[in-house]
Amino acid sequence: MKIFKFGGASVKDADGVRNVVKVVQHMGFENLGIVISAMGKTTNALESIILKYQEKDSSYLNLIDELYEKHLLIVSDLESSGAGEDVLLRFRESGLKTTLKAIIESLKGEMLRNQSKNHAFLYDQVVSHGELLSTKIVAAYFNAHEIPVEWIDARELIKTNQKYRDAAVDWNRTVEQVQSKCANKLFLTQGFIGSDDNGFTTTLGREGSDYTAAILAYALDASDVTIWKDVPGVLNGDPRVFEDTILLEQISYREAIELAFYGASVIHPKTLQPLQGKGIELRVKSFINPREKGTVIREGEALFPMIPCYIVRKNLVHLEISARDFSFIGEDNISDIFHQLSESKMQVGLIQNSAISFTLCVEDKYHHIDKLLNSLEARYKVKAIENVDLYTIRHHSDNGIESIEKGKKVLLRQRTQETLQLVIIE
Repeated sequence: MKIFKFGGASVKDADGVRNVVKVVQHMGFENLGIVISAMGKTTNALESIILKYQEKDSSYLNLIDELYEKHLLIVSDLESSGAGEDVLLRFRESGLKTTLKAIIESLKGEMLRNQSKNHAFLYDQVVSHGELLSTKIVAAYFNAHEIPVEWIDARELIKTNQKYRDAAVDWNRTVEQVQSKCANKLFLTQGFIGSDDNGFTTTLGREGSDYTAAILAYALDASDVTIWKDVPGVLNGDPRVFEDTILLEQISYREAIELAFYGASVIHPKTLQPLQGKGIELRVKSFINPREKGTVIREGEALFPMIPCYIVRKNLVHLEISARDFSFIGEDNISDIFHQLSESKMQVGLIQNSAISFTLCVEDKYHHIDKLLNSLEARYKVKAIENVDLYTIRHHSDNGIESIEKGKKVLLRQRTQETLQLVIIE
């Protein structure tokens, strides 16, 4: 078995759907599992629908209709061109529009009947419809090309607990379901979603669609997983920030987890963990140029080529925390500080401590920094600097360090044998 995952950018419009079929035709589709995300910005649109609903603004129903129309426009485009007449005829006669209408009516019914005040629960029940819409369209287009994919509801495969928006996988039940429904066949399913013991939809959190692909690969003992992106593979830096970036042809599991920890948009560690456990290779390739080699993540050499990798996280908060009486910052203090960081849902990017101070950089993803500062300042002396940038260089070189520091104010440097981190104010 092989698993392919196509993200929202790859199916954002009719041309994207056509290209997905071409990629699969080129790569081969025997014993293949395909994971598809919601189309383009669909999840953002569904989040806006939830917001209107919670504000008791009935215009959320109009937003649902607009979302439906956007998907119908993609279907109409696929019906009219881009393939032979026999393909187009099969696609038009697939009953797809009736299926999409039923999904939209199900969404409206879900919201009209909702009695829960749990935002995370409602979120999962609503946003999952994006993946249902996209996979029905893509599956119908595959079948119109006489590529007989079986559409499978991921909620029948991925079994989880009830931690909505970030559900944990019940591995035993999931493996059993996946093996019984997916082994040795060509199937297509949704990324990001699963279900709990009561049959309610759950979602898998950050990078959930990649994680779905890894779960399926683990359960099926797949030979490899390919994540199809609009880039040639994993680069040694974000080309929007760093010049002359280079393709990393191979990365070890360990190195990929290190890069992800420091903030690189490689692959989330939770996606890598089940693959590493069974030695399943993960490939990152371009859906624009599928013949190119891309990047492979597997056991072996940390990086090839062995070059510095550059990561930047913008708009962090630099905190310097010390005791009011200039006493030591000990284990009890550090434990207390981390508890408060956890309560405020802060993501920590850097830690440094001395005898009398504890310094860190945090990402205020959920806008809780004022709450955190108020809590810390009740017991400690706190100096906070907002809007700092955290640069990390793995396998650093002197030239790379100089190019980043030039013309900038460096608040803090932290160096290990493999990693250099710089806290900078532009």
